[in-house]
Amino acid sequence: MIRSLRRAADRRRQADGRYGWLFNPYTGEEMVAIDCETTGLDTKTAELVSIAAVRIKGERVLTSDSLDLRLQPPASLSGDSIKIHRLRGVDLNDGEGLGEALEKFLDFVGNRPLLGWCIDYDLAVINRHLRPLFGFDLPNVCLDMAQVYLREMRRTRPQLEPTVNFETVAEALNVPVMGRHTALGDAVTTALMYVRLKKGALAAG
Repeated sequence: MIRSLRRAADRRRQADGRYGWLFNPYTGEEMVAIDCETTGLDTKTAELVSIAAVRIKGERVLTSDSLDLRLQPPASLSGDSIKIHRLRGVDLNDGEGLGEALEKFLDFVGNRPLLGWCIDYDLAVINRHLRPLFGFDLPNVCLDMAQVYLREMRRTRPQLEPTVNFETVAEALNVPVMGRHTALGDAVTTALMYVRLKKGALAAG
């Protein structure tokens, strides 16, 4: 309820602005898989290190039409997060500024539906940075690939108790894990999972 009220208020404020069109219903055939790497797991404090997105059209993942952005090193970049995403400060020295990166992200995804693995985390971190700079949260329709898989398992194999983690689901759907814990790799892998699931990979398995 709160989210829908906030979205309605955002839409009114943005109606005549550059990004007012993002609030229009999407009528095309594409969706966008997204992922971000951050400095931690707490959505209230995590800062963005990299953002990636790849378009999906029908049964095709358009890997040649993707976005892969590294940001300037955030203040909270530490050894613990570097062990996961393997992006050091020196790797980010030529990165995008936060505002510029988010602008490119918005222009790339547009108002298409968004897909992600446990996407609520990515949305919370992105929106926490997006709102102060642009005045709104992402208004896109969103799908969580983990939940999509779980629903399909319950529908097709109700007798099983599925393990729902990234690598296990990729293996179950016969999808290669592409550069785990890189934003683009995880976005592409998530997109491939979705396409495979829609092709009936579970039913065929």
